Amino acid sequence: MSGVGTMSRGASFARVVAAYVLAFGAATLWLVAGPDTRWLWLDGLIADLIATLVVFAASRIHHNSSFYDAYWSVLPPFLAGYWALAAGTGDGLRVALVLLVIGLWAVRLTANWAISFPGLHHEDWRYPLLRDRAGRFELVVDLMAIHVIPTLQVFLGLLPVYVAVTRAGRPVGWLDAAAFLIGVGAVLLELVADGQMRRFARERRPGEAMDRGLWGWSRHPNYFGEIGFWCALGLFGLATSPGDWWWCLLGVVAMVAMFLGASIPMMEQRSLERRPEYADVIARVPRLVPRPPRRQRADA
Repeated sequence: MSGVGTMSRGASFARVVAAYVLAFGAATLWLVAGPDTRWLWLDGLIADLIATLVVFAASRIHHNSSFYDAYWSVLPPFLAGYWALAAGTGDGLRVALVLLVIGLWAVRLTANWAISFPGLHHEDWRYPLLRDRAGRFELVVDLMAIHVIPTLQVFLGLLPVYVAVTRAGRPVGWLDAAAFLIGVGAVLLELVADGQMRRFARERRPGEAMDRGLWGWSRHPNYFGEIGFWCALGLFGLATSPGDWWWCLLGVVAMVAMFLGASIPMMEQRSLERRPEYADVIARVPRLVPRPPRRQRADA
């Protein structure tokens, strides 16, 4: 759309919000007035895909696939809340714990997106790269790789939430407590990592690589926290119905595979290309799981 490149941050933000209002309005309309599939999980999946298609349409209209960026954090509380209200059969305390963890995570991640959002003149660097590699199939790649597949991945991660908020299951116990503590701890870790990265971005010299605070203990503490959050949801599902472990943890496996197989390698390659000092960070700082960094050996 013409004029996007010069659009102000406020106007850009308003367009993204409007697209999300339309997307979740369409999803809600399906859930309220659409045909009953008899399965709440399927109703939720269809609503999820409807909302994704609306966001995809906005991405194409504005020639910017970063319209999808906030969807990752806005969808989970919407879907979890719908399942809990529609079922009304989950353990009240467990449902409250699950929704609280998801709510804290969603507020943190959405706020981080909003704070960092520069406007529609900017697009995540990975999206043009994927589309350019696709050639004449760029529309298909935009739809599937950038929009639909991440939507399905998040949905997999929410399967244990579906179990936890729609079934009475086992009484709330120690595994629920562990899930809650891990979930809240993961959100706090990501919150601190976000703040440290923003301060570094304001103060860094050209070409400098981040190795301060949590980023000196892990090259990707934000991803470690993200994995911790999805693990917490998996534990809530296991606490409710241990016999469903084999599919409750599919989302966790998918998230770990995405971060280790795609997100981290792409980010590290880009950092090496833009910041030669990052090679030294790789030599000293763990890739994902935090631990004290290695000391540099003194020259002989």
